[in-house]
Amino acid sequence: MKKSMYALLLIVLLSYPLFAQIGGIENSVNDISDTIRAIFPIILGIIFLVGFLFNAGHFFGENADLKKGITRVLIFVLIAGAVVGIFTYLIGIVV
Repeated sequence: MKKSMYALLLIVLLSYPLFAQIGGIENSVNDISDTIRAIFPIILGIIFLVGFLFNAGHFFGENADLKKGITRVLIFVLIAGAVVGIFTYLIGIVV
């Protein structure tokens, strides 16, 4: 009985620092997550701007094709929306 109490006490004392390390990891993950959340809208805006500029040739000029331009912009918006949805879902799971 006495040996099992000493063993239990030893296990508790040895496992206590492990919990502190896990708490430190959680704090650093939260910091990284907050940074990504702050930067993500800026990156998304740049992606939309670049996507529009690549597709702007379909709206203006001699070979303007409005249907093709709108179709490409809609496909681009759907793909970007899917990426945003997946990113938001993953951030919601992690934090």
